[in-house]
Amino acid sequence: MATSNGSFSPLNEEQSASIGGNALHAGPSAPVDPDNPIWGSIAASLIWLASMALQIVVPLFFIVPFIMQRGLNPSSPDFGREAAEILVTDRTALLLQVISLLPIHLLTVVLIWAVVTRFGKRPFFASFGWHLARGVPEAVALVGIGVTLFFVSALVASLIGATQETQMEQLIKSSLAARYMIAVLAVFTAPFVEEFVYRGIVYSALQRTIGVRAAVVLVALLFTLIHVPQYRQSLGVIVAVAMLSVALTLARAYSGRLLPSVIIHMAFNAVQAAMLVLAPFFTHVPPPAEPTAPTTSLFLPLVHLIFWK
Repeated sequence: MATSNGSFSPLNEEQSASIGGNALHAGPSAPVDPDNPIWGSIAASLIWLASMALQIVVPLFFIVPFIMQRGLNPSSPDFGREAAEILVTDRTALLLQVISLLPIHLLTVVLIWAVVTRFGKRPFFASFGWHLARGVPEAVALVGIGVTLFFVSALVASLIGATQETQMEQLIKSSLAARYMIAVLAVFTAPFVEEFVYRGIVYSALQRTIGVRAAVVLVALLFTLIHVPQYRQSLGVIVAVAMLSVALTLARAYSGRLLPSVIIHMAFNAVQAAMLVLAPFFTHVPPPAEPTAPTTSLFLPLVHLIFWK
């Protein structure tokens, strides 16, 4: 487990058994410990799977009506190819996919809230460690880490390079509305949702089950792999996402709290969002080098993989 000075101290069998028992029998009056959550690895896995399913299912409610009004024949052998062409090239279709991220994020948070609080019977934020040990100085330091990490990741991504245009670039270039929507989601919803899922739910359960070091590696790897379909065209961006994932997971492990990871993630995304917003107005401001774009769903990558050649 992570100690107050940042070192790791393995649990002995007696302590592990005690923690496991406390987690299973924790009630409303039980003390809140982010490293001793009331949910286990199975529940964490189900929440993660549900968050992935939402990214696939929710966009259907936005794009299926749009596809149907285009007059395509579902019985046609070319229906899949024609629909995919619309989904990856039409500005409105792309914007609808971006807009669908908001209900995806909201539903994911509601699901996590229900599990963490047992429908309001336990505290939500305290269960994740929602505080700063050193107040404002710590917050400033974390913002600095996030900003620095962005530029380092951008440099790495640019040095390694991309073989072709990524799906995030397609979305950004599709319209100003999509660009601004992505910028807003990247700062105000994505850092919270992704940290709640990966460093909040999944890491908290795994570090108690398989140990801190193994949990850090597995969560960092899982967060990176889920972005591979979206960025498979760019090894540089995948490496940058991996760097971000490792940094965020280590911040959670060493601090024993989730809030530091959220602040780093928000600062990281805020730089990218600022560049997205400013780029159309100032020709000397280049578009971001895409070190990460954790605001898109799995729907568009699946369309590419299944239908689009």
